[in-house]
Amino acid sequence: MYREKINEVSMISVLDIRKIKVSGKYPVRIQITHKRVQKYLNTGKDLTKEEWDKLPTTRVADFVKIRESIKHTFDLVTKCVQELTTKGEYSYDRLCVMVGKSSGGSVNTAFQKKINQLLEEERVGSMKYYTCCLRSVEMFAGKDVPFENITVQWLEKFEAFMLKRKTSYATIGMRMRGLRTIMNIAKKEGLIKEYQYPFGRDKYEIKTAEGRKKALTLSQISQVLAYKGNRTTTRYRDIWFFIYLCNGINVADLVMLKFSNIIDGEICFMRQKTLRTSKIKREITVPVTPQMQAIIDRWGNKPEPDNYIFNLIRRYKDPVRHNKEVADILKRINKRMKIIGESLGIGKITTYTARHSFATVLKRSGANIAYISESLGHADLKTTESYLASFEKEERLKNADLLTRFIQPA
Repeated sequence: MYREKINEVSMISVLDIRKIKVSGKYPVRIQITHKRVQKYLNTGKDLTKEEWDKLPTTRVADFVKIRESIKHTFDLVTKCVQELTTKGEYSYDRLCVMVGKSSGGSVNTAFQKKINQLLEEERVGSMKYYTCCLRSVEMFAGKDVPFENITVQWLEKFEAFMLKRKTSYATIGMRMRGLRTIMNIAKKEGLIKEYQYPFGRDKYEIKTAEGRKKALTLSQISQVLAYKGNRTTTRYRDIWFFIYLCNGINVADLVMLKFSNIIDGEICFMRQKTLRTSKIKREITVPVTPQMQAIIDRWGNKPEPDNYIFNLIRRYKDPVRHNKEVADILKRINKRMKIIGESLGIGKITTYTARHSFATVLKRSGANIAYISESLGHADLKTTESYLASFEKEERLKNADLLTRFIQPA
């Protein structure tokens, strides 16, 4: 679609059909040919063959944006090649460094580069996280924020902006950590100097906030199980209870469990959340209790190795659509559990409540924190200690009452 030649370097935008992605699309890349050796630079865009063929002439708004994005990348590569060849310093490695620095010239483009990379790696959850961070930055400072603008004072004003919008400190911390990652990348790539880096001691320190962790007591869990509802509510209640019994398993992991994950009467799996990021891959093992087996028998699929244990979502190869399906079933479970919680006077109940209840019940029963940490799939004990740091209101009230036991009732 786009083609250019500068001295001995030829560039052309191509649809790289050497390997199809899980989404059924191919990556659009810039092919660089120098001395008959071909190399490639990513544009961050994926298309089918049909979409690629229509791209040069289409007037569909979404594809016009894709075409403009590819042209922007192509022009950037062309500019960098021109500069390097003029100096007689061209090499593919130098080009990669130069394109990386040029594309990261603003916080916004660096965020977008990170988002594109995560999408290419099919890490949809992380991609959404950085997309939210970028959106917050752009709401505050616009779509072209130079790195040198990110100072301690800028961060303090950004924090005040989010507080004014009634953003919780927990969410502010998440946004700031995403921005800090981008600034770390910029420092590593030489886009900013050490003295320009605004995070850390005696600079801007990200505030931490403990969210209110709700855990049910065994008595409350018993009430939930005794709740009488229609078939749909009963099904999602049972799935919630299965999550509780299965070490507070995340819904994203639950929907991927197959009968082949059951080995010698135990469910064995690894958390998708940490599979890519953790150096140590921890397998979580959960004994299939009679209560769990009863839920499988009632709501599960036919017990064959290749079958998923629960047919909770439609299966898509596209990671974005898969992520949407997981989010949808999560909302459905939480909606039904909210109805149950309010009916019983317990308050809001979610799948997170199941996970925290699993950990808290074990802790209160005297279980070793190392065992709880291993069961949750945490990377270290500090994460688990932080996770279990708060107690439910009932426990706080009981402990507060101990302080005034010496006072006789009137």
